[in-house]
Amino acid sequence: MKRIFLILLGVFLILQFFPVARTNPPITSEIQTNVEVKEVLKRSCYDCHSNETVWPAYSYIFPASLLISHHVEEGREELNFSEFGLLAERKQNKKIYEVWEQVEEAEMPPKDYLLLHPGAELSEKDKEVLKVWTDTYNKESE
Repeated sequence: MKRIFLILLGVFLILQFFPVARTNPPITSEIQTNVEVKEVLKRSCYDCHSNETVWPAYSYIFPASLLISHHVEEGREELNFSEFGLLAERKQNKKIYEVWEQVEEAEMPPKDYLLLHPGAELSEKDKEVLKVWTDTYNKESE
């Protein structure tokens, strides 16, 4: 049993030397919105949905490093506020609508993220700010 533990510990330590990508590419065309909305997005969304990810200390430790980098990669692929302006207007409207859908269904921010980042939780006021913003944004596109 001791041998198995030492082998597992050795594998764990070796895996620490294989870093995963933790990058913050340049901001190319950030979303343009009012200050109040931007503050909510930055606090609750930007870690996974922008090129301004704050990489916490635990993101350097295997296996958390794999999980976090994967979440950020997926988040940026789905919606990247740092490249939002590069999207066609129709695509922007769709993404803005999806922002509210995800918030309304309590899908975003994810519960597992909130466990370690309680400050990212959306208050009722934050939700109202996002709701008004998404409604306005979608009405402008009609």
